[in-house]
Amino acid sequence: MRVIAGSARRLQLKTIPGDDTRPTTDRIKETLFNMIQAEIPGCSFLDVFGGSGGIAIEALSRGAMHATIIEKNPKAVRVIQENLLHTHLSDDAEVISGDAFAALQRIAASRKKPFDIIFLDPPYDSGLEDRALSQIRDTSLVGEETLLIVEMNVHADIAHFEEIGYKIIKSKEYKTNKHIFLGKA
Repeated sequence: MRVIAGSARRLQLKTIPGDDTRPTTDRIKETLFNMIQAEIPGCSFLDVFGGSGGIAIEALSRGAMHATIIEKNPKAVRVIQENLLHTHLSDDAEVISGDAFAALQRIAASRKKPFDIIFLDPPYDSGLEDRALSQIRDTSLVGEETLLIVEMNVHADIAHFEEIGYKIIKSKEYKTNKHIFLGKA
């Protein structure tokens, strides 16, 4: 896995061995960032269920002003920190180690401005994206202009996002997964 573009272009990123995380492939990451490139420069980026940090690091490399990464797995947190050091992007990132829902609650309690982009990539078919989206819907984390992106299993149903309070802007399907782009309804 590598950084595709920007200041850290071509730098290799570490991942933790095993199936504890599921890094987004370079090809899918490149497609995703080609779709949102105009929104990246100067944005504030929240990566929930951060894994190896590859998505947030790509955003920082492409000009995001700041990224907050939430990850529960201590091994993955160490890898994220190592990847940030390796790419020289540590100064622009905050890594929060712990439960995503507790972290979201703490961030919402102290943050005044919404994030520009929120990326959620929980374990597939876990329902954690629904819980996170419900939790943050009416907080300071999500504004009228916030773009939310959910990575999920290609076969997962997305109709329920509207019931939770979001509008589906678009979706992009790949072989085994898809990205759903949401806005506040």
